[in-house]
Amino acid sequence: MREPFPFSLAGPLGHDAALGLIVLQSDETIEDEFRRLVPDTGVSLYHSRVESGAEVTPETLARMAHDLPAAARRLPRPIHFDAVGYACTSGASVIGPEKVAALVAAVCQTRHVTEPLSALVAACGHLGVSKLAFLSPYTETVSDTLRGALAARGVDSPVFGSFDEAEETRVARIDGASVMAAARHLARTGGAEALFLSCTNLRSFGVIDAIEAEIGLPVLSSNLVLGWHMFRLSGVQAQGPGTLLRR
Repeated sequence: MREPFPFSLAGPLGHDAALGLIVLQSDETIEDEFRRLVPDTGVSLYHSRVESGAEVTPETLARMAHDLPAAARRLPRPIHFDAVGYACTSGASVIGPEKVAALVAAVCQTRHVTEPLSALVAACGHLGVSKLAFLSPYTETVSDTLRGALAARGVDSPVFGSFDEAEETRVARIDGASVMAAARHLARTGGAEALFLSCTNLRSFGVIDAIEAEIGLPVLSSNLVLGWHMFRLSGVQAQGPGTLLRR
């Protein structure tokens, strides 16, 4: 005979903050790096995936606008989020931060919506930075759109370099030594106040501190600034590498 047991209900997880993250289907990196930002208790982090192309082009990036609302709806419906992040740097520059925020907020209960473009601008303001050495994994066409969006918001990138790769799987496998070598080269050029490692699929957390120690400049990455901004908007301190999180 089955005996029914009484039970009581607790509040939702994340009594300090509830965060939602919309990740590209092709992204292999950001979830691993975001786990390093979350304190042991008090913060809940929920993920959803949005369909994305195997290659990054202006066309595949723009198409994500159609699928963003469905991805946001897949986050747990009863949760009132403090912040939801759309985890695509180049996608944010093509779709536009305002449109991203409108698409997500229309279907998801959240106080704030952000993405790496807005997060980078906020991080630069926080650090007093207006000139970046910019390292991109992508082709020039994709990178130029993002650099133009940054310049329109007061952040220039006079120093630029790229791995010139369009295939997401290969971007996700670029190793730390390659990132460090490219960063070292860009920093030697001079004329920048910080270094930015673009793309949520580019592995960065394992090398940020080492690059900072070598070049003497703050190092920002897409995942670092997005995580920092989401936590900041939620009133919680993130943990992790880099000057941005220590300052």
